[in-house]
Amino acid sequence: MFYTLQKQTTPVWAKTVIIGALGYFILPIDLIPDLVPGGYTDDFSGLFGALITVSMFIDEEVKLNAKERIGIWFGESAISDTDSVDDKLNKKTDQDEQDKDEDK
Repeated sequence: MFYTLQKQTTPVWAKTVIIGALGYFILPIDLIPDLVPGGYTDDFSGLFGALITVSMFIDEEVKLNAKERIGIWFGESAISDTDSVDDKLNKKTDQDEQDKDEDK
């Protein structure tokens, strides 16, 4: 979401959602304290909700920037893991489009 936040074409409302979710994630005051079992549930729910909300603004440029950063932080082997997730998502999207075409 960091690279989506930096894009000039991302609307203000989407940037607000990203800042709010990331801010809540690092905020020391939570609805569910982080030290109890399951304490990060509210944090991850907020991040996931924000990701779904702004996903339409995550393009190939954002993905490439994120993959580059993952490679720097975690090594090249981590990039192959993200590639397999992308392949599965693209396969699902392609199948959904085929199903829509068949329904017409």
